[in-house]
Amino acid sequence: MENKAETVVNGALDGIKKLVDVDTVIGDPVKIGEDLTLIPVSKVSCGFAGGGSGFGASPQNEHFGGGAGGCVKVTPVCFLVARGDQVRMLPVAESSTGVDKLVDLVPELIDKITGLVRDKKDGE
Repeated sequence: MENKAETVVNGALDGIKKLVDVDTVIGDPVKIGEDLTLIPVSKVSCGFAGGGSGFGASPQNEHFGGGAGGCVKVTPVCFLVARGDQVRMLPVAESSTGVDKLVDLVPELIDKITGLVRDKKDGE
């Protein structure tokens, strides 16, 4: 007879494993132009608890009560900025959310890209 509490806990852990994988920590690269790539990097924290108990005469334990629960928290940490053979880390400030920081950085990033393109054209 299989352990019912183990089945409950394993089912919950399988669900968490599906949510958290390497693609959650290192995101998909975003290509901007011909030579600029942004790669998001996140911190993943998770918590989990579960258990159960059987009541009744052994070995049947006709009455079983159990449960499991967990949570996953994904926090943006930085973006890796790759241009040619150079890679820089662009940290995300902890005081704001990742989305807010990304929105704040987009105009600055566009200005930098525009300046680089302009400098490259002037150099030719």
